[in-house]
Amino acid sequence: MNLNIIAYISYFTLTAIIILYVGRVCYTNGDVFIKNLLPNNIVLANQVNKVLLIGYYLLNIGYCAITIISWDRIDSTLKLIEIVSYKVSFIVLLIGIVHYFNIYILKNYIHKL
Repeated sequence: MNLNIIAYISYFTLTAIIILYVGRVCYTNGDVFIKNLLPNNIVLANQVNKVLLIGYYLLNIGYCAITIISWDRIDSTLKLIEIVSYKVSFIVLLIGIVHYFNIYILKNYIHKL
């Protein structure tokens, strides 16, 4: 049996759950943050929040799909767990880095508008 198929399904399932959950939390809580940065233009704040969510989904889902081509053949259950854990943890790290980068950009450059 090819364990790569099981790894792909596990990887896509776990990353989809994480990406969707984090996206929803950041969208909901980020709404308050962005409206605070743009208090005079609520419509613009809502649109910025939506664009950030779409960009977040596209970046993370696209990265997850692209990384599949670089996987080696998985020969054991232990290797399956190691690879899926590594790949999922890298996505979580990437999400955190992008999140703080977005906050930095928004905080430092929206006030200049």
